[in-house]
Amino acid sequence: MLALLAVYVGAVCLLPMARLFWMGLAPGGGAPDLGLLADQLAQPRVRTALGNTLEAGALATLLSVALGAGMAFLVALSDLRGRAVLVFMLILPMLIPAQITALAWLEFLGPSSPVLRPLGLAPPMGSRNPLYSREGIVLLLGVEHSTIVFLAVRAALRSVPDDLLEAARVGGVRPLAATARIVLPLTLPAIGAGAALAFVSAVGNFGIPAFLGIPGRYPMMTTLIFQRLSGFGPGALNEVAALALILAALAGLGLVAQTLAQRLHRFELSGGRPVRGFALGPWRLPVEAAVWAVVLLVSVLPLVALVGGSVSRAVGVPLGLGTVTLDHYARVLASPATTRAFVNSTLLAGAAAAICAGVAVVMAYFVARRRTPLARALNLTIDAPYALPGTVLAIAIILVYLRPLPLVGIGLYGTIWIILVAYLARFLALALRPTVAAMAGVEAAMEEAAQVAGARPLRRLTAVLLPQVAPAAMAGGLLVFMGAFNELTVSILLWSTGNETLGVLVFNLYDLGATTRAAAVSVLTVLATLAIAGALTLLARRLPPGVLPWQA
Repeated sequence: MLALLAVYVGAVCLLPMARLFWMGLAPGGGAPDLGLLADQLAQPRVRTALGNTLEAGALATLLSVALGAGMAFLVALSDLRGRAVLVFMLILPMLIPAQITALAWLEFLGPSSPVLRPLGLAPPMGSRNPLYSREGIVLLLGVEHSTIVFLAVRAALRSVPDDLLEAARVGGVRPLAATARIVLPLTLPAIGAGAALAFVSAVGNFGIPAFLGIPGRYPMMTTLIFQRLSGFGPGALNEVAALALILAALAGLGLVAQTLAQRLHRFELSGGRPVRGFALGPWRLPVEAAVWAVVLLVSVLPLVALVGGSVSRAVGVPLGLGTVTLDHYARVLASPATTRAFVNSTLLAGAAAAICAGVAVVMAYFVARRRTPLARALNLTIDAPYALPGTVLAIAIILVYLRPLPLVGIGLYGTIWIILVAYLARFLALALRPTVAAMAGVEAAMEEAAQVAGARPLRRLTAVLLPQVAPAAMAGGLLVFMGAFNELTVSILLWSTGNETLGVLVFNLYDLGATTRAAAVSVLTVLATLAIAGALTLLARRLPPGVLPWQA
């Protein structure tokens, strides 16, 4: 079983990444050199895209830290009401795919905004959307990835024992001073780790730079790779591989920074109940009003504008009782392309979820129970495709599966199956983490009793351990389904005619100028995403702690 796992992980995770590095460093098949990388970096367009990526990634990270860490401190260290709902609303941007986020904000801040135009706050009709700029990209990247910082800091704050703050209260230390002198130093590693992950996510994001940067003439590395591959096809794979390596290097620096942040300033905390925080007193109402205003701005109003745009008769027509129509929904639902995209995304996401959940159960057994060196190595390998930008993974998959498979002679390139292979590599980590946590929580005595009774390892896995970890594996599968159902960054480079996914469909409709139909498809996708989140919530009581980020 472990050998089969090694073959599987090697085929979908290790081999593509190794092939990418080899093609980028040794394009002629000879000794590795940096000639191709140097040639690419010497091109002005590449240097511009690289500089823009670093600039937008750094600025967006600062915004993510300010928004995510600030909200985490307010939620964890104060007596705000409705915190469960507040937490879900704060992580809602993470559940909505980047391309839909971009489209929603374009509807929200555009000249024909159904939210701002009735208030007289929208830009003049015919003017350029203000989001088609560096500032617009930074704003949306910062908002979308602030959830990463929020979750990291919130988890760190929940591990701080309340005894420390109780001692500060007894000593007469004011809440702000106690937060700055006691709590903040304990959460600095989490803030640093969250910032590093936000930076990695920002430089690897495709949906927001594609929707805003291409029309705004602000190229970034992900859009440059897409344009090179779309314009020149497989003939440009060597150059595209070099560009992907540059993007992977940026992501690698961010991951190294995350590791260093987690290792520095490490504290050992023990005892005491979780932190209760401080009473806001007379400040509670204004603070709650400010927090909910921010939540409405970043999580609710853009989606309201998206719905408004989807039911507006045409772009630029003021939304009113006489101009509301469901014709766009009727057109997209009657379109063969929409039906095909929904079917493709559902089948791909369902197959990826089922396969990843099954593999995760077996892998978790070796990681949590057997703890062999090979299992630990495979565990680290599985993290790489999820941590690196999706564009990098897509190029790696193309490099391996461009030609027919050896022995069987079957080609995957240009078929829907190459997207499935990419999803299996991309999302296996999502299914594995909760399953490993559940497997580690199963009492060893249960398996030992089965072993004494003569049950072999496979029998113990299926009859004793599987029932215990099935809810976590199912939750991991649903997380995979949620991620794959809305995916764009990988599939935009792998799709072919007849194999469109929902993310590709939204991108193509927007690119063709059919904004209202793109908004209608996006609304349907958001509803499906929220339904999946609701199904996961129903499983929450049977899951290990920390599997669902919106659960306390």
